[in-house]
Amino acid sequence: MEYSLTPSYLLKENMVLACGNILFADDGFSVHVIEKLQEILTEEEKENIALVDAGAGAPQQVLTLIDSESKTKKIIVVDIIDYGLEPGEIKILTMEDLPKPDHTKVDSHDWPLSTTMYRVVRDSPREIDFKVVGCQKKYVSEPDVVLELSEEVQNAVDVAVDIVLSELRGKPIN
Repeated sequence: MEYSLTPSYLLKENMVLACGNILFADDGFSVHVIEKLQEILTEEEKENIALVDAGAGAPQQVLTLIDSESKTKKIIVVDIIDYGLEPGEIKILTMEDLPKPDHTKVDSHDWPLSTTMYRVVRDSPREIDFKVVGCQKKYVSEPDVVLELSEEVQNAVDVAVDIVLSELRGKPIN
């Protein structure tokens, strides 16, 4: 009997990857988006869409598992951003928009997501459509625990959900 070591979420063509920590105010934005998607998506859609809450440090580990056996063709990362926008403003980023940092420090807490994404897209045996649905944060409470999102970021959750749904359903919003 042959066993696959590929995680089940990589056997779906679409992945929505939530990055953040629900314990630190606006850093929990992506978790709220994933929870809402879990409620809205049909069972049929869920068969081909992996909703992955990767937490704050795990996105890079999740993405580094993409290999020749994975079926992933589309990755939508949901996260807070700091682009100097109005709090709660949504910005859609593509590979071309991501910084290209030189990364020499091997530390999962300081590993830029863009470094991993460039490697995944470059090394994947198939073309991967990649986008970030980023929400301008108002504040992150770390190290203090604050379970609520700021009002502006809370109001952006439904907007982000609509954008992700449009992407997944083949009607991308530019």
